[in-house]
Amino acid sequence: MLTAAGRSAEEIARNLSDGVTLKTGPYRFRVVSGEMGVARGLSTLYNGFPVGPDEGLRDFHVSVGRVAGPRRWFRPQVNFHQDDQTPFKPLPAAQAFALFEWGMNWCIATRGHHYLLLHAAVLERNGRAVVMPAQPGAGKSTLTAALMLSGWRLLSDEMALIDRDDGLLVPLARPVSLKNRSIDVIRAFDRSAVFGEVAHDTHKGTVSHLRPSRESVRRMDEKARPAHIVFPKWVEGADAVLTPRGKADAFMHAASHAFNYSLLGRLGFELQANLIDASECWDFRYSQLDDALRIFESLCA
Repeated sequence: MLTAAGRSAEEIARNLSDGVTLKTGPYRFRVVSGEMGVARGLSTLYNGFPVGPDEGLRDFHVSVGRVAGPRRWFRPQVNFHQDDQTPFKPLPAAQAFALFEWGMNWCIATRGHHYLLLHAAVLERNGRAVVMPAQPGAGKSTLTAALMLSGWRLLSDEMALIDRDDGLLVPLARPVSLKNRSIDVIRAFDRSAVFGEVAHDTHKGTVSHLRPSRESVRRMDEKARPAHIVFPKWVEGADAVLTPRGKADAFMHAASHAFNYSLLGRLGFELQANLIDASECWDFRYSQLDDALRIFESLCA
């Protein structure tokens, strides 16, 4: 398997028309697309990931391509397909890479049932992982990006994967999705951060993706042991405050962020209970990233 490192968007585009295999964490995607936006995103944001010939076993077969009819040419639109399913409405062609990312999230969330799946970010430092479930607008992805750019290993921005065999956290290490003001905040936080193209006027507003750190990609097959569950919330003007949260309440709140807790039945309960038992649980309020980073450093010192 080759990697995307040093491969131009044009080279990736030539391969994409016939299909390439992209490995991200435990999953292998067969990807077909004629959209240059997808090729540019893979070249820029999946640098260092295994992206190679269309061969071997794959977990998902996906494609991003133009819709038929006039919309193929006039204000062109694209669709995401997984096998014979089309889970989303067509979007403008300029949003092709964002659609590709959302489509991969959908594939994992609806099919990845070897794991307990939580809508949460996961980062690790000094062998200790922090799981951050949060509602939209809570500042989770902004905080995740800043921690990764400060040396933390990114396991995931969107999904915590808890292995049903050993209870450990399984990395994905895909690009971090940032929205609206968060894009400028992280650009200012680290001028060397590598962003993909900006997609405007999506259903989430303005969206761009941040490339994972080299260390996060290099270690994307290395599981992590949970140590903390943190429920973050950005509040304008607030001091950074970390407050203990009761484990019973943390269990229920974390379970509300699970994609497949009920589907897994008793196993889902046991995996969730083991995660809570292994972790200290916290509420976290913040407004300034520098203050937030100092508190997180103390968590995993």
